[in-house]
Amino acid sequence: MSGGASVLFDAPGPRARVRNQIYSVLVVVVLLGVGWVFYRGFAAKGQFDADKWKPFLEADIWTTYLLPGLKGTIVAALLAIVFALVLGMIFGVLRLSDHRAVRWIAGAIVEVARAIPVLILMIFLFASFSKNATFQPEDLALAAVVIALTIYNGSVMAEIVRAGIRSLPKGQTEAAVALGLRKGQLMRLILLPQAITSMLPALVSQMVVALKDSALGYQITYTEVVRSGQQLGAAQQNTIPSLIVIAIIMITLNSALTLVATKLEKWLRARRRTRGGTVIAADSVLTDAAPGVDLAGAKA
Repeated sequence: MSGGASVLFDAPGPRARVRNQIYSVLVVVVLLGVGWVFYRGFAAKGQFDADKWKPFLEADIWTTYLLPGLKGTIVAALLAIVFALVLGMIFGVLRLSDHRAVRWIAGAIVEVARAIPVLILMIFLFASFSKNATFQPEDLALAAVVIALTIYNGSVMAEIVRAGIRSLPKGQTEAAVALGLRKGQLMRLILLPQAITSMLPALVSQMVVALKDSALGYQITYTEVVRSGQQLGAAQQNTIPSLIVIAIIMITLNSALTLVATKLEKWLRARRRTRGGTVIAADSVLTDAAPGVDLAGAKA
């Protein structure tokens, strides 16, 4: 097998590579052409004139529209991400329970939560909270957005957690059980710390989804950055520049979240390496968890 071959598909030959390059160039040309058509259309209506961008240089525009919307997006996203992580950890572990009834109930809840569209769930919760006066009027939209995002993203994270734990070698579970650790100790001290590192990229992807889905809150009058951008565009008659600025803000937020998670993943991996790898870390955890167990005898 050649060095460029893949385990998923055969490496393309010279003619296939040339053909792929031609297709790539054609796609880029088509996209540029479509972009140029849109640009000419918006430019003909004056959307790219200098006066359309001047409002973004005024402090009042930011304090009235963009900063409150940005605050709403960050608050909703952070609350939803934290609660979704907790919910995902709980249901991910419950789906691995030794009790069949617990597994089935947790699995049914997760599958139903994953199947409900986030927007429909937001609208339903907002109407329900409004009818029953569950929250203060000024908190109704925030509560509906956060709970809806928590339910959906928590169910997805539960599957990520379950897959991450099941991907670990079974030998660690068998060794921990042989040393007398209970199920809770095994999950909390051995499996979860190792699984978090491997499943962190998938969790970050879901966090980005939660951040972007917070924009759906505009349908229930929640003040977030996309809604603020639309209001700004309607007030200043600069819809396209406003949406471009909002897109830049959202890309910056997502990039910052991804960067932080990447740094955290590298730190976790480096920390495990400096402690001597998985085996030594696991042995130290087992010693702390079961001080009365003779590890040397158990290994022998």
